[in-house]
Amino acid sequence: MSGTLHLLRPDLRDFTAYHAASPRRGVVRLHANEASWRADWDETDDGLNRYPDPRPEALVHALAALYGVVPGSVLVTRGSDDAIDLLVRAFCVAGEDAVLVTPPTFGMYAVAARLQGAGVVAVPLQRDFSLDTAGVLAATRAHVKLVFLCSPNNPTGSLVSPRAVDTLCRELHGRAVVVVDEAYVEFSRHPGFADRLARYPNLVLLRTLSKAWGLAGARVGTLLAEPELVAVLRALAPPYPLPSLATEAALRRLQPAELAATRRRTAAVVRRREALAEALQALPAVRRAWPSEGNFLLVRFADAAAAMAACEAAGVLVRDFSRQPGLSGCLRITVGTAAENRKLLRALARLEGKMVNARG
Repeated sequence: MSGTLHLLRPDLRDFTAYHAASPRRGVVRLHANEASWRADWDETDDGLNRYPDPRPEALVHALAALYGVVPGSVLVTRGSDDAIDLLVRAFCVAGEDAVLVTPPTFGMYAVAARLQGAGVVAVPLQRDFSLDTAGVLAATRAHVKLVFLCSPNNPTGSLVSPRAVDTLCRELHGRAVVVVDEAYVEFSRHPGFADRLARYPNLVLLRTLSKAWGLAGARVGTLLAEPELVAVLRALAPPYPLPSLATEAALRRLQPAELAATRRRTAAVVRRREALAEALQALPAVRRAWPSEGNFLLVRFADAAAAMAACEAAGVLVRDFSRQPGLSGCLRITVGTAAENRKLLRALARLEGKMVNARG
């Protein structure tokens, strides 16, 4: 058993997976208690009356090519949330084990831990939103089985440095799994850490088609890890990872022409992100707009509640993070289309007159 697999919950190390119905096509299917008819409006490839493929091989190979890994390193999941939940259930014994998080960060790591009855150890990011690597190492005791990192981090937009990931993977080998959530990596200057999977058996990466690839409604996520760990996690996962419609949507999105178009759109988002950050920073109502490697900006306002109200009145939704530790007065703003960004800026520009009136 590898240095990572021995960290699994002891009662799951010899787990027997549920054997789903065969996805074979071109035969009479009387083995899965499916409906024998499809609806008149059902134009899907295999019919929604049939169970989806338990392991959609075409999608697995397309994702492996996209991320530059071998197919055995790919586990398809229902978005990253499903992968997070699966990891916590696989490695954490309720009431005994814990996960480590680095707030402010994505909240689902702690939510999944608490649902499993696992503890949550928090090592806050430093003032510049960089990772406190020494603090993480010091806090990763025997009961911490998973270290969750987010790069680019949500909501700060900051990156975890390659040196930090290398250090944590080396120092925590045999002690904990390092999970790097790369949901926003396509918007970043850094290509991510897929090239390190073969080097570090305790490294797990999370990717998604929800963000740059425009498939948030399809819920197509990917867990990348050493093939031995992927095989074990697949046995612990639900038997049908994705609905047929989601698989079909993902395969269409991953065709060469679609890939090229998506990369052009992503580059355009990055350009609009930089322009929006500059425009926001020029507004009197804005105290600071932090640099970001995601498709969003973290912005501190003189009055976050007033900024929220101004956006709401203009029909623009932004996310309030002002109650999170270290983020007082902060809102997270997704980079929209050029027209959407202009609408946002007009709404926030109206705050200037209100601020002058209030001071007067």
